[in-house]
Amino acid sequence: MQFLKIASFLATAALATAANTVTFLSQDHQDRTVYWTGNPQMAHIADTRVPGNQNVTISVPDGWVGNFYAVADGSPKVPGMLGEVAFNGWMGITYFDVSAIVNPNDKNGVKQMWPKGENQPVSGCVKFPCAFAYYAPDDVQTRATMVSDLFCSLGNSEVGITGRAWDDHPESPAMARDFVQGKWTTKGHRAVVA
Repeated sequence: MQFLKIASFLATAALATAANTVTFLSQDHQDRTVYWTGNPQMAHIADTRVPGNQNVTISVPDGWVGNFYAVADGSPKVPGMLGEVAFNGWMGITYFDVSAIVNPNDKNGVKQMWPKGENQPVSGCVKFPCAFAYYAPDDVQTRATMVSDLFCSLGNSEVGITGRAWDDHPESPAMARDFVQGKWTTKGHRAVVA
């Protein structure tokens, strides 16, 4: 039975399309600009304007790896909570997470990320700090999905709700960054960086 689940997962990965998107869901009246930073050799993605209380969908190139952060109008352009993505990674899987490593004091930018059409897995917090974001490089917080369309909530909900059906997500599976980057081997029962 486990083999069938794995085979089905791999078949879905092989059929995954390159139509990657991130839809930004503004949860308040604040207009923001999202700034993108690709890893070396990645295509440039233009800054994205996200008006308050609106949604904006951006197409992301096939295989794109990098991050983004949001800055409210009138605020200094300082990186805050990062949305980190690796589209069409190993086996066609999309990896994502919310990172507080650069600026854990950002309470107004990137909040949560999750696959479009699903409620799990999710990374990030409705209110920071929480247990579902990166705070140190060796945290285990990267999420994975076969879906190549992601949602990312921005700002603070003015009506006490978010774009997701629920906010508690203790069962969202997570993995270390080394796994995402293919830098692991197994020895016994432990994953060890190669």
